[in-house]
Order: sequence, then structure tokens, then C-alpha cells
Amino acid sequence: MTTVGILGGGQLARMLVLAGAPLGLRFKLLDPAADACAGQLAPLAVGAWDAAEALRSFVEGVDIATFDFENVPAPAAQWLAATLPVFPPPQALAVSQDRLSEKNRFRELGIPVAPFAAVDSLDGLRAAVAAIGLPAILKTRRLGYDGKGQFRLRTLEDVDAAWAALGPQAPAVGLILEGFVAFQRELSVVAARGKGGEFRAWPLTRNWHVDGVLSASLAPAPVNPSTREKALAYAKALAESLDYVGVFALELFECDDELLANEMAPRVHNSGHWTIEGSQVSQFENHLRAGLGLPLGSTAMRGHACMLNWLGTMPDRAAALAVPGLRWHDYGKQPRPGRKVGHATVCADSPAELAARLEQLGSALDRQAQVAPVVACLLQGSR
Repeated sequence: MTTVGILGGGQLARMLVLAGAPLGLRFKLLDPAADACAGQLAPLAVGAWDAAEALRSFVEGVDIATFDFENVPAPAAQWLAATLPVFPPPQALAVSQDRLSEKNRFRELGIPVAPFAAVDSLDGLRAAVAAIGLPAILKTRRLGYDGKGQFRLRTLEDVDAAWAALGPQAPAVGLILEGFVAFQRELSVVAARGKGGEFRAWPLTRNWHVDGVLSASLAPAPVNPSTREKALAYAKALAESLDYVGVFALELFECDDELLANEMAPRVHNSGHWTIEGSQVSQFENHLRAGLGLPLGSTAMRGHACMLNWLGTMPDRAAALAVPGLRWHDYGKQPRPGRKVGHATVCADSPAELAARLEQLGSALDRQAQVAPVVACLLQGSR
């Protein structure tokens, strides 16, 4: 029986374990947190990802390794790769961990991006603002996710405040200034690439964020066929350039029928959680299939699906389960403000039926604000 090692023990690792069990896989986890929620389902070793002793113990009995968090130190993944197969390749992890390297890779591949500039000093920030213009967003090049490590500049008076907020981090993680994108929609491509180059993508997903954290995802996104084809072409070119193996997500902004790449996530992705119930084969199963060299499964949809994130605390389970077509996911985490503690996916055969079920859910849980933009999108349909 094959044992898959996962660096990271959060909800993504948890869902990988759940997807791998029917394939006859065993799992072993390494995470710095003793209460990592995937540890409820598989053996968990507690230790730093870059601690040599922890890594040596982790690889014992492991046949192949992956990771569930893009901030796992790339050197740790590279060390593992010298010992056993690792997917995705550590090169992809390294590129995605540095926003500057990531943006340069997009540009090299002809994938449009917002204007950007590296920043390493207050004078450098002023020069970047002069070149890019305002509004703009100053971000850490490394270790930022879910809206963390960012400062929005609206006027020149914000420059000093932005540097005071993030400048002290510049020596350790680097900074980048990105031009603000006045997008109409946020989209993502969740795709899988196998060891032999087989490429499959799920239908394009539309996403809504609140305070930088994903709130809802809708699939299939109501977009023009040309938009979907362009997004898939960008994702495939990126995967091929990295000799990628596994599942990844490419986040995009739609701006006046042009797509701008925001960032890549070299792992299974929050905006692909709907694939568990909404597609023939989930992102989690296909990630494991890819790493093991198995044929990739169908990414075709089963109707229409919407995923809603639960942050901080779980809502009323009984009220939610009264909604037809709803599937419930509790990550087994302790409540904490802003923490991803679970999600629900609502499926239906048509956009109208899905909209009705979401409205029912919003009323039952007092989550009308969360479901309202999705319902409006479903009722409006494709442009």
C-alpha cells in the first residue's frame, strides 16, 4: 500500500486524505501545529517543515510526498525531492512563493499582468509609485496569503504609511508594488497535469472575496467561450513551463474582456472545493492521481455548484442541511475570528434552481449578504 506524505496538516490535507482513502492510500503528515485538523484522520508528526530531524523522521515509510500550503519552505521540498518523488515539483513552489518571480514568469509566457515593480526602500517605493501610478497595492513578495501582507495606497499621503507598515519586513520577505486592477470579475482556473503531460481543467470558476478571503465560488462561471479558452490556454502554458505535476489554481481578473493573472497557487485550492460534489472527479483525487502517475479523472460537471466558506465559527448545521442539494464540510477546527473552519457546497441542475436553493440557505442562516452576489450572477446569466 502506498503511503503519501503531506507537508502541512490543514483542511486541504484533510480533504486529500478523504479523497485518497478510496484509492487505497495511506497518509503521513508533518505540521508545526499539534492540533492540525488533518491529524484527526491520519498520523501527524509535529515539527517545523525545515527542521532536519523532523524531515528525516517524516520520510520514513513515505513513498511519495506533496504539500498543502504554498509557504512550506522550498528548501524543505527540495531536500525531500533528493530522497523520494515530490509533487508538485519544488521549482513550482519556489516560483509561486515570490510574487516577483511569479509575475516575471507570467510575463515571459505572454500572460498579461498588472504593472509591477520590486521595492526595497522608501525611495524605491516612491519611484515605483511615480512609474505605476495610484491607486496601487504594496505587498510582501513572500509569505502573504488571504489578504495578509498588503497595504493599499490611494494617494501620495499613503506612501509613508505603507512603508511604515510593511517596510520593516522588506529585508526578510521583499516587497512589490502592483498597480490596482479595476476588475469586473474574479475568476480562477483549477487544473491538473499528470506526469506524462496530460492536462485537464475544471470549468472556469467565479469567485467573491471579502477582506481578501474567499467567500463564495460559483461553477461554471457564466463567461464567454473565448474567455474560458483564453484562461485555459494561460493555465496550460504555465503548467508546461514548470513541468508541473498535480493540481494548481491560476487566479485571474477579468477587465473589459481581458484577463490579467493575479497569482498561482501550487496546490489544491479553496476555489476548487466545489469539485468534491460538483464534478465527476474532485481536485483532491486528481491531485493524487497525478502524483502517482495514474490517469486523470473527468473534470466534467454534475450540473451547477456554489461553494460557501464558513469563517470564524460554523453556522447552524441542521438548518443548512435542510436545503436540498447541500453538502456540509466541518474541518474540525477550533473557532477563531477569520479562520476557515468549514464550507458548504450547494448543487443543482440549473442556474435558477441553484439560485433558489442559495436564497433558501441565506434565509435559514441569516447569510443573505454572502449569497446575494452569487444569486444575482446566476439570474443575470452570461453576458
